[in-house]
Amino acid sequence: MWSDHKRVEERSIALHQEIAKRIRANPELLQIAKNNLKKWIMKDGEIPVWREWQKILARPLAQIIDLLVSSDENARRMRQSSPFCGILTPRERWKTYETFTTGAYYKGGRKYR
Repeated sequence: MWSDHKRVEERSIALHQEIAKRIRANPELLQIAKNNLKKWIMKDGEIPVWREWQKILARPLAQIIDLLVSSDENARRMRQSSPFCGILTPRERWKTYETFTTGAYYKGGRKYR
C-alpha cells in the first residue's frame, strides 16, 4: 500500500528531476535559487537549512544535481526547503501535481517509482 507521504515524496522527486534537467541544460538557472536564499535570509534571518543550501549551491554542478534527484534521507530533508522555486512555471508544476493527485496516483497513474 502506498502512503500519502510516499506519494508526496515521489512528487517532490519528479519536480526536482525536471529542475535538475533544466539546470543541467542551463547552469545559470542556479542563480534563481541563490537569489531566493538571499531574499529569504534578508527577510527571515538565519535559518540553518538555508545556510546548508548556500553551501550546497557552491558545490560543483554534478553534486548539486545528484542531491536534487537522490532518494537518500538527506536529499529528502533538503528538498522540503528547496530554494528552486521560479525555475518551473506554475503550469509545469501543476502538470506534475496532476500526475500525483490521489486518484491518479493510486490508480496507477504515477510515472515515478
